[in-house]
Amino acid sequence: MAGKQPVEVVVVGAGIIGLAVAWRARERGMEVTVLERERTGRATSFVAAGMLAPVAEVEFGEAGRRVLELGLRSSQLWPAFAAELERTAGVEVGLMRTGTLLLARDEDGARELERQLAFRGSLGLRVSRLRPSEARAREPALAPTLRLALEAPDDHSVDPRLVLAALRRACESAGVKVREHAEVARIERDAAGVTGVTLAGGEQVSATRVVLAAGPWSDRIEGLPAEARVPVRPVKGQILRLRDPGGPGLLGMVVRFEGGYVVPRAEGRYVLGATVEERGFAPRATVGGVYELLRDAGELLPGLRELEIEELSVGFRPGTPDNAPAIGPGAVDGLIWATGHHRNGILLAPLTAEMVVAAIEGAGTTELEHRSIAELLATCAPGRFAPGAQEAVAQGGAPVGALL
Repeated sequence: MAGKQPVEVVVVGAGIIGLAVAWRARERGMEVTVLERERTGRATSFVAAGMLAPVAEVEFGEAGRRVLELGLRSSQLWPAFAAELERTAGVEVGLMRTGTLLLARDEDGARELERQLAFRGSLGLRVSRLRPSEARAREPALAPTLRLALEAPDDHSVDPRLVLAALRRACESAGVKVREHAEVARIERDAAGVTGVTLAGGEQVSATRVVLAAGPWSDRIEGLPAEARVPVRPVKGQILRLRDPGGPGLLGMVVRFEGGYVVPRAEGRYVLGATVEERGFAPRATVGGVYELLRDAGELLPGLRELEIEELSVGFRPGTPDNAPAIGPGAVDGLIWATGHHRNGILLAPLTAEMVVAAIEGAGTTELEHRSIAELLATCAPGRFAPGAQEAVAQGGAPVGALL
């Protein structure tokens, strides 16, 4: 790559994470090029339902609590992020602050919800127990057979497709160069660190920093030694988009149930999802997956059966071994990771962008911001997957890549 003027920051991937990173980096005065393997924002982010649900999504275990902390922080950023994006791009992003209901259809489900209520209470999260009659007062279309519900008033939703369109417009107006059909095949490096990337067609792009935000395709990019890689796998999800020919009104809040959710959109549209399948990049929808979604949702929301199917999609979430994201610098100098967000990519986009830009700038942030972001970066350190990293943490050491 000698003789070529390097780009200051190359972002690999034009989903919501990559575009949010590019926008924020450009705002800080950096020269940014985004390289997208296909079309901008048409992969994982395009299929996503867009729930901003750290409370509903929290899982047991240490990794679950790390993701919760990130989710709560990012959820707080979303209203201002959405407002700024709408002002900049001149289009709405579909932020709906409606709250979420978690539903149980039978006694087993009700017992599980009671357990989930106690768990969330132990974490200090705002969740209320609702009798069936109280839940139906909020959402009259719910089935009379409903056994129990929990209300998470701070869990909301956004329309990822509107966000992607707005981010694309904001990036381009700010001077970010977005290249489509520019698949990155290899990270290039020398003894000092990253020197750029090579595209599938052989073109080389020199760069001072490379941000790897390629979602479930991140692990397919070559050029890194085994100890510097982050294991990212695709987690398949089948999802439907539905329309009420009678217009809006069936449902106002996001509802979640064992095995799925329904997210209301504007103009009587709804998103029903999603399966969680460890099947690699299997691209086809299946009768069994769609049947189970429609069956389970229809039992709790009978009016759903009258809706029209507008779209059936398959997407691939980027999962890591602990299903927590890998964000920040790793073992190769100049390479910043922003991948592995699993079910929380839309939720974590604003915070991920701030974390990545802070990692690039280093001490350029204020001391308070630097310390706070550094703590978050440590919880997402890509180096935690390196051989021997877990043993080092257990003995009191920091995971590789945990420090700026």
